Amino acid sequence: MEHPIFERIQKSPQPDFGDVISKSFELYKKTFSQGLTHALISLLVIIPFILVIYIPLIPIYFEMLQNAGDPYYTPSAFNDYTPAMIVGWVIVVFFLSFLVQIVMMSIYGHFFKELKRIDFGTNEPIGGYFTLLKTHFGKFFMLSLATMGIAILAILLCYLPVFYVMVPLHWVFPIFIFNDKLSVGDTIKAAFKFGNKNWLVFAGIGFVASIIASLGAIACYIGMIATMFFTYVATYVTYRDTIGFDDVDGISDIGKPSEE
Repeated sequence: MEHPIFERIQKSPQPDFGDVISKSFELYKKTFSQGLTHALISLLVIIPFILVIYIPLIPIYFEMLQNAGDPYYTPSAFNDYTPAMIVGWVIVVFFLSFLVQIVMMSIYGHFFKELKRIDFGTNEPIGGYFTLLKTHFGKFFMLSLATMGIAILAILLCYLPVFYVMVPLHWVFPIFIFNDKLSVGDTIKAAFKFGNKNWLVFAGIGFVASIIASLGAIACYIGMIATMFFTYVATYVTYRDTIGFDDVDGISDIGKPSEE
């Protein structure tokens, strides 16, 4: 039997571009403290990963700085690293980046659930920041592998398909978070069905939301912490106003929060 989300996707209306951005700003202001908290937690997770990547490169940077301006300078720091060490470092970086991606899915999955709870004013239990990591690690792992595989395949096909798959792949994560009983295959299938339905509108919303989310860079990048989660808010609003939530029908119409 097909999961109900496929029928909801089939019946979902086309999102209104201006309406989504406007509502996203309203919800962004309403959930600013929660978004900022999640952004800071994600930053704390990323910092150790960055240190692990760049610590082995410190001698190379020092040598380059010491020889800056020397037209005859030839980098020699790499001579201290054997091919096995370089390959090992690349493997470690790949593994850690994959692990960090899974942890980030848990953190921002919690944020999506927080948005829904605040938006509809429910007392729905959402667990902690890493609860989803413990309960859905296997599916997170498989979803990450699947999306990475699709993206790599698109890149191998002369890059152009990347612009097509980036929209459906964007919906893999939120669809799973709000429908965690879905299998990995059905999640991918639902994401492509939904993403293809209004591809241009979704691409436009994503483009504008990304620009808004990056405005914090104007404040010497520190402000990025306060704006980086706007894309998640816009994604949530788009999902709410199209697919909607079947467990809040008693509170409001599908996909629309109750009017105050």
